[in-house]
Amino acid sequence: MEVLANYIGGTWTKSKEENTVAVINPASQEVIGTVPLGSHTSADVASAVAAAAGAFAAWREVPVMKRVQPLYKLKQLLEANAEEIARTITLECGKTLAESRGEIQRAIENVEVACGMPVLMQSEFSENIAPGIDEFMIRQPLGVCACIAPFNFPGMIPFWFLPYAIACGNTFIIKPSEKVPLTMLKVFELIDQLDLPEGVINLVHGGKETVDALLEHPDVKAISFVGSTQIARYIYAKGAANGKRVQAQGGAKNPVVVLPDADLDISVKIITDSVFGCAGQRCLAASNIITVGDQGAIKDALYESAKSRTTGFGLDESVEMGPVITPDSRSRIEHLIDKGIQEGGRVLLDGRKPAISGFEQGNFIRPTILEGLPLDGEVIRTEIFGPVMSLIELGTVDEALTFINSGRYGNMACLFTSSGANARKFRSQAMAGNIGINIGVAAPMAQFPFSGWNESFFGDLHGQGRHAVEFFTQTKVVVERWPKEWSRKF
Repeated sequence: MEVLANYIGGTWTKSKEENTVAVINPASQEVIGTVPLGSHTSADVASAVAAAAGAFAAWREVPVMKRVQPLYKLKQLLEANAEEIARTITLECGKTLAESRGEIQRAIENVEVACGMPVLMQSEFSENIAPGIDEFMIRQPLGVCACIAPFNFPGMIPFWFLPYAIACGNTFIIKPSEKVPLTMLKVFELIDQLDLPEGVINLVHGGKETVDALLEHPDVKAISFVGSTQIARYIYAKGAANGKRVQAQGGAKNPVVVLPDADLDISVKIITDSVFGCAGQRCLAASNIITVGDQGAIKDALYESAKSRTTGFGLDESVEMGPVITPDSRSRIEHLIDKGIQEGGRVLLDGRKPAISGFEQGNFIRPTILEGLPLDGEVIRTEIFGPVMSLIELGTVDEALTFINSGRYGNMACLFTSSGANARKFRSQAMAGNIGINIGVAAPMAQFPFSGWNESFFGDLHGQGRHAVEFFTQTKVVVERWPKEWSRKF
């Protein structure tokens, strides 16, 4: 099988790395691609950075109205090829086709927002701050920027950054996850059709060596990352130590609180979709479901909803949940379920080692529900990143908030209620960057930043919207007196 090529300087380029790793369909264990992986990918990074740096001087001078024109065409190309890209996501990532289609739509929405860069980058101006003197602030690009993307949203997450970066006048390098490189390959086949100068957007494959080369290269000015907290902390520390701007999205352990006045049917459907959607492999997946008071009815309903969820190969449109990404991921999730039992928890619904007809070798775990776990135990506090729901019963909203705010993460917190007072209190006091009220996945639209607090985010400015504009530009303040004849009048 042919090794995937890099895209450097507007040309498909063979990697200098001879070592490779297989790209595996997680539902079948079929090899669907081969990607370069090893120490020599640093030479690929050097070539990509050189191409991006070479293109920057001219690209930054292109008027912003012209810089966004290729994005309009990219939007059209993504829409025209959305189904093919979605099927690729499902093949290499494992999620259902409906989830993959939704992911591509989110990517397109970010392109649409970035098309508004002529407005988003508008300068601030003050006339006559002193006799004959004006002052204004302008935004200018940074230079070469790079994205290190995760496996779970291979089509969407690079678009939290790419369209904003180039519309701001930067040049860009994407390093996709070596587990799911085929999606970006499809996207770059579309990028190759754009009227972009060579080197403005580049693609480099690889693993940790590629990442370190990007973090260490002096010509890379900014790094965007999404992944686990452990790696986010590493990316942030190493990138900052090398003088780069860094935005590093980390892990999560997202709580959902259900009050007795919540609508039972709607809450159950939304919560199970949040926990088990994308097989729990998303940073906004609900994990700890906190019922306030004795709510046996909702627990029973959650059990029935989870039990009925169809698990299988994502290209089958009747399937509601696909596999997790690798056998190691499945083993780690199963280990955490075992750990929960050791900690005194009870398994209400056991999804371990299911038999999926025709896909017996796949990395499948069916929906799993645990209860009775200790609140200070490992399972309650650890990001499982799999289809596991932990049920917790607390007495009051205040107890729920105290528990939520004692956690190390802060990506999302949600509340289900019909009480406006409790909703207002929750959205104000819950220590998380994304809040949902009667929402199970509080994913910000493209015009809003994808927020995150505590150990869910390292940096100051998030992806998407105006935060992305601020991240990919640096401000310059100009104070000027002009003309001399004008100032002499004073």
